[in-house]
Amino acid sequence: MMEDTYITPEVKALIGLNGEPEICWEPVERSEVRRFAQAVMDDDPIFWNDAYARQTKYGSIVAPPLFPLFALRRPPGTPDPLGEAATDPDFDGSAGLLRTGLPPVPLPQLPRLLNGGSEVEFYQLPMLGDRITARAKYLDIYEKTGRSGTMVFIVIETRYLNQHDELLMVSRVTLIRR
Repeated sequence: MMEDTYITPEVKALIGLNGEPEICWEPVERSEVRRFAQAVMDDDPIFWNDAYARQTKYGSIVAPPLFPLFALRRPPGTPDPLGEAATDPDFDGSAGLLRTGLPPVPLPQLPRLLNGGSEVEFYQLPMLGDRITARAKYLDIYEKTGRSGTMVFIVIETRYLNQHDELLMVSRVTLIRR
């Protein structure tokens, strides 16, 4: 007897699939670096003080390590994914916020989305003027059964690169559908 599973051949075929590159619509700018550093409460002068930054191994102002995640915000003139909340009472506020360039995993019977955690590896800090590109892929999709039923875990790996294809960081996000 075959056991019921959400991991259909269509879902399984997504494992290893690379999404379309997501390219930052503007270069890393001084004012955005300053705002991000203030938002994460990091007042290291390497993020805002030219004289100090020139004396470091980087030779100029750099962005904080997690800045690439912020750099891929929604460009002006594009639809706001949160606008859907006005007309859909079941909208969970997450659709469209995770820009990966990947097709959705077809799991309509599992409408809930939870954050299953994330991990990040840092390789190089973004510099002023860098153009950041994110390249995501489905690293794994698997299921587990818990007390509340079966859950599907979706692991997305995103590589963030600058305009020279130099690796800035890698993030792995686990999403849980249930």
